Amino acid sequence: MTTYFGAIADDFTGATDLAGLLARSGVRVSLRIGVPQEPPADTAPLEIIALKCRTAPVDEAVAETQAALDWLRRAGAERFFWKYCSTFDSTPQGNIGPVAEALMTALGTKQTIYCPAFPENGRSIFMGNLFVGEQPLAESPMKDHPLTPMRDSNLLRLLAPQVTSPVGLANRHAVAKGAATLRNRLAQLMDDGVVHVVVDAVANDDLSLIAEACHDMPLLTGGSAIAMPLPEIWLKQGLLKRYEADRAHRFEAGPAIVLSGSCSAMTNRQVAAFLSEGRPSLKLDPLDLAENGNGAALDWLSRQDLAGTPIIYATAAPDAVRAAQEKLGTERAGALVEATLAACAARARDLGVRRFVVAGGETSGAVTKSLAISRLDIGAEIAPGVPWCFARTAGRDVAITLKSGNFGSEEFFAKALEVLER
Repeated sequence: MTTYFGAIADDFTGATDLAGLLARSGVRVSLRIGVPQEPPADTAPLEIIALKCRTAPVDEAVAETQAALDWLRRAGAERFFWKYCSTFDSTPQGNIGPVAEALMTALGTKQTIYCPAFPENGRSIFMGNLFVGEQPLAESPMKDHPLTPMRDSNLLRLLAPQVTSPVGLANRHAVAKGAATLRNRLAQLMDDGVVHVVVDAVANDDLSLIAEACHDMPLLTGGSAIAMPLPEIWLKQGLLKRYEADRAHRFEAGPAIVLSGSCSAMTNRQVAAFLSEGRPSLKLDPLDLAENGNGAALDWLSRQDLAGTPIIYATAAPDAVRAAQEKLGTERAGALVEATLAACAARARDLGVRRFVVAGGETSGAVTKSLAISRLDIGAEIAPGVPWCFARTAGRDVAITLKSGNFGSEEFFAKALEVLER
C-alpha cells in the first residue's frame, strides 16, 4: 500500500516517539533518518522523516522541512504532520511557527492547529497554557533547558511572534462538547481570519475528539499524541490496512551501552538510578573535552568489560550546564558532548555492542548519524512514546532506543534492557 500519511519531526527522539504511538494501531510505520536522497521506494502507509532542526537557524529549518515534504509528497502522502516537542521547545524566532507557515504555503492550506498535549506523559493544555504535570511550563524544569529555556507557559504568546498571521484558541469548552462543536469553532476562527489555532487537551479522550474533528485537514501540528488516534480513523474509512507481516524484529546478540547527553530533570534521575546499580560509568566534562579531546573517553570504553553495560553520560544539574556554557558558549559545549557520544557509539559498535540506549534529542541525532543509520523499523514501546527500534549499521543488525529527555520512569535504562530481553 502506498504512503497516505507523512510526518516530519524536528528531532530524532520526537520521531521515534511518534513512530511508537502510531505503531500501536498495527499499521506499518517507517522512520527515515534525514531526508532520503533516493526516490521513494518500499514505503509504508505511515512514513516519518526525522530531522535535526529544532534549534537550527530558521532558514535552514524551513528549507530542510520543505525538502522532507517534497519527498513525502512524491511517496504519495495526502495528509501531513509537523511534529515538535510536547513542551513546545522553541526559541522566540522559531522554529515551530515559521516551519508550519512554510508547510501551509506549500500545501495551499489556510488553517492548522497546534496541540502539543501528551496526557500519558503529563503534558496538558488548558486555556492555551501548557502544563508539565501539575506545573505550568514556565515553572517546570523546562525553564532551565540549556538550548530552549521556556519562560512562558502560554502557547498563544509563544507562537504569535513566530508567525505572520493571527493566532487563536479553541479552548477546553469547545473540545469537551465534541468534534462537531470543535469543527464549528475552527470555522468561526477561520471566518475571523485566524490561521493558527492552539487547541486545549487535558485527557486522551480530548485527543480522540480533536483527531475526529481535524483528521481531514491537510496539515496538523503538535506533539506525537495528537497523531495517535488518526490511523484508527483512517482504518475505519478504508484508507489504511493493518500490517499483517511478521512483527518480530531481529538483532544480533551482543552487549548493551547507555549514552546520555540529556540534562533534563528526569534524565538526571535516570542516570542516578542506573549508577546506583554499580554499572561501569564515565562522566563527560565539556571543559575537559575542549582542552584534551575525546581520546580518553574512547580509551576508557575500549578497556571496559562490556557485559556490565557501561554508561557514558554528560547529564548534569542546571548550574553545572550553565557554568560550562558560560566558558565555552552554548553551541560549542553541546557540540563537544554530542561529538564524543557519537564517537563512543561507533567505537562501541566496533567492539561488539548491539543494543544502544540513547537519551536526549541532540544526542540521538549525533549517534544515529555516527552509526550511519538511515531507516528504523519500530518495535515494542518501553514507555509511552519510547519504542525499541531496529536498524542496520556497518552490516550489523542492532537494536536502538532514542529517548526524549523527560520521558520514561526513573528506572528507564534498566527497564529498556528488560523489555528487549522479553
